[in-house]
Amino acid sequence: MHDIRFIRENPKAFDEALKRRSYPLPESGGSWSDVILSYDADVRAAVAKKQDAETTRNQSSKLIGKAKASGDEAEAERLMKAVADAKKVIETVGDEEANAQKRRDDILLSLPNLPYEDVPLGESEDDNVEVRQWGEAPSFTFEPKSHDAVGEALSAGDAGPQMDFEAAVSMSGSRFVALKGQMARLERALSAFMLDTQTLENGYLEVSPPLLVQDKALEGTGQLPKFEEDLFKTTSGHYLIPTAEVSVTNLVREQIVADEALPLRFTAHTPCFRSEAGSAGRDTKGMIRLHQFNKVEMVSITKPEESDAELERMTGCAEGVLQKLGLAYRVVKLCTGDMGFGARRTYDIEVWLPSQNTYREISSCSTCGDFQARRMNARFRRAGEKKPEFVHTLNGSGLAVGRTLVAVVENYQNEDGSITVPDVLVPYMGGVTKIESAN
Repeated sequence: MHDIRFIRENPKAFDEALKRRSYPLPESGGSWSDVILSYDADVRAAVAKKQDAETTRNQSSKLIGKAKASGDEAEAERLMKAVADAKKVIETVGDEEANAQKRRDDILLSLPNLPYEDVPLGESEDDNVEVRQWGEAPSFTFEPKSHDAVGEALSAGDAGPQMDFEAAVSMSGSRFVALKGQMARLERALSAFMLDTQTLENGYLEVSPPLLVQDKALEGTGQLPKFEEDLFKTTSGHYLIPTAEVSVTNLVREQIVADEALPLRFTAHTPCFRSEAGSAGRDTKGMIRLHQFNKVEMVSITKPEESDAELERMTGCAEGVLQKLGLAYRVVKLCTGDMGFGARRTYDIEVWLPSQNTYREISSCSTCGDFQARRMNARFRRAGEKKPEFVHTLNGSGLAVGRTLVAVVENYQNEDGSITVPDVLVPYMGGVTKIESAN
């Protein structure tokens, strides 16, 4: 949600920021500030009319008693009619105000967040800027296979392959997978390892949040109304979460957090559900882009002056997981044309995948400023101050579990088709050091 006062005072700056994101102009022509301020003028005019009518009602009501006491029944009748007329105006203008405010706020809800000045200009992922690299890509004495080829070749005995796409497709359709045996245990091990790292080492509080949320929660974090086609909706009107960011960030919805409680840092491991409506034809094979996947999410709630540093910290927490796993990666700062709807600045972490001979996204860490907080009415009160302020919110993957499994399978594969378990995961695998076909 955008600050209407900022738009009133800085219409050109608002339009320029949207232009930097390559956001299209309104179909009606002109600029977005023109459209918004036109509806805003209707709101303010209605408010002024209502206030005038309320003044008339209140003043007339006070004078009715005096007129009756003095025996001036004609004046009393006139005043009572003035009160009745004012009440009708208040009711009518109240509807006008509500309608104009809805038109204005619907537009404000549909527009993306404004990028920070340091975000590089660009149209697509080709214009993202590399910040740093870590680790070296593994060297193989054989041609490395894709994760799905490795997983499907590993047997779970009579139960079929350990990475079973065929069975999943037969029950659920495309973009699903069923993991079995040690492959399923590897996914569980990664989830537990990530949660332990974020809670025991990085100070995040573990949360087990709802997987079903109402539309207001998705509106609060920015998935609605813009991206409804990407969501799965139930017959009860609930939505399956596309990321734990939704339910975890909404923990501070409609709250005033104490100054000393900030920053709040949460982490959650949940399934995530996405229709992938905009990805037709992309990553149709394997586990890179599924309708259902697991992710360990990080969410931070901070004071405005702390959010920039918190983004660097959060990105480092995600990087630390990959470093412990010994997986080569790079960090890129997303350009204005590639950032998510609610972000003001985003770092993507991309892990090396040998089968594709390139880096692929495994985490995205973003600061949203007060964009989500305004939509959720999430605030804090500084010590000694009466007026509350909006918090800043941040979110990031720490990490996407399925894509991390993909990276481990591909980077730790052996020529005989087995997978070496990274050292940090061995305790979570019950001492298993290599994933092989079941006898």
